[in-house]
Amino acid sequence: MIQNIDGNVPMPGAAYRNVREGACTQKTARGAARGATPGSLALAPVAVCMVLLGVATLWAQLQAPPAPWRGAGPTPCVGSDGGMYKCPPAPQTIAVRAGHLFDSKNGTMLTKQVVVLQGDKIIDVGPEAQVKIPAGAQVIDLSQATVLPGLIDAHTHMFDTRKPNGATENAMLIAVSNVQADLRAGFTTARDMSTHGNGYGDIAIRDAINQGRIDGPRYQVSTLGIVWGAKPANPAAPDNPLASTVVRSVEDARAAVREQVSHGADWIKLFPTGGYSFTPTGQVKYELTYPMPVLQALIDEAHRLGKKTGCHVYGGEGERNAILAGCDTIEHAFDLDQEQANMMVAKNLFYDPTLQRYTEPYIDDNDSKNTGGKYRISSIFEKAVAMAVKTKGLKIMVGSGVDGATFAHGTQALEFEMFVKHAGMSPARAMQSGTMVNAEALGWQDRIGSIDKGKYADLVAVSGNPLADITELQRVKFVMKGGKIIKNELAAQIDP
Repeated sequence: MIQNIDGNVPMPGAAYRNVREGACTQKTARGAARGATPGSLALAPVAVCMVLLGVATLWAQLQAPPAPWRGAGPTPCVGSDGGMYKCPPAPQTIAVRAGHLFDSKNGTMLTKQVVVLQGDKIIDVGPEAQVKIPAGAQVIDLSQATVLPGLIDAHTHMFDTRKPNGATENAMLIAVSNVQADLRAGFTTARDMSTHGNGYGDIAIRDAINQGRIDGPRYQVSTLGIVWGAKPANPAAPDNPLASTVVRSVEDARAAVREQVSHGADWIKLFPTGGYSFTPTGQVKYELTYPMPVLQALIDEAHRLGKKTGCHVYGGEGERNAILAGCDTIEHAFDLDQEQANMMVAKNLFYDPTLQRYTEPYIDDNDSKNTGGKYRISSIFEKAVAMAVKTKGLKIMVGSGVDGATFAHGTQALEFEMFVKHAGMSPARAMQSGTMVNAEALGWQDRIGSIDKGKYADLVAVSGNPLADITELQRVKFVMKGGKIIKNELAAQIDP
């Protein structure tokens, strides 16, 4: 059996307790010590707790600096830790001249548009003959480019899979590098789908970005994830507290959801299926994990707390259970059939295939090795995604599954090309999936996903026309997130 071929199912583990605003208590340290296996952490449990706590609490509420300010330079801003940092610049008025602008609501390309923004929000947009550029505004000339809303990746893993002796400091630095690569590639928003054995570190990264301490996409995160424990707990081999929470009953399931939400999870990542294998006749067998009552309890508890769920499924009974139970986004689903697709439409569920991630050559290599070259999952998967594209009303997301293992951060625009060239999706619809559809799935359609008045000033630009060549999205030349220019290889800036 090919188990966990994407690295999406980390080693089972209980929730990493009490690493949030406040202090690392002795109880927390003792609990982490009991949960750690020899050699599993390069740092002592207390150090791990303090590192994560220090990052997570650093950006809570800003404090006023001492008055009068007697330190170096202008009066700075102050973090909750008491540390000083340079305050962000005052909001600016900026006008962007767009030679072409993709209207993600209608899937059409507009010409000669002007976008006016104040601070981090768009205050006007329309044809250049109708939009007045305010006096004194900085003008960014993208008249030779195509401007699009900031792209959204609905399935990332900012943390690389943690190795047995991996250090927290290294893991955090790599995660920061990964999120910055994603942003520079044009992904101004993302949903992170579990930390791969790195505890609640994604919350610290999310909050640091939100407070402007580091650059990165605007994130929703799912923290540890929750997995099924088919065997009773073994006190001699405790669950890893930094990896996915293990549940063994309905009561465990509800408690695990509450625990992760209490730490700040935006989503709950679930794993209704495990690996897959082929029979000698080519039939695919999928490993079932949670019993249906447990899965239903997980989803119901998340919904009760106002959170959504994303279900990692490959196929079989676990895939069907996830749809029946109302999991908000169905991830992967190699053998999705028409009946299931129709059921998803009826239940208003979203489909996030991660097509590029599961048609990588190494997957064919593994299947060939395990079946003597007779069978492969990738052709089954491509057929399922093509069927989904043809299903009226099915909301298909762009989620890369980028994970730092076989899919490098900053390259996830490959998913758009896969949809167009291997699933029969039009370029316009693919771009809508990576903007408006994803924004709706995140519940942020009023903030992001299109270039409209009142939304965040998240803009990207490419040299050519992605409606004619979808691979243009792999060559993003300009990135603006919330009015801040992150990357500019195109535009001439005209000072007021």
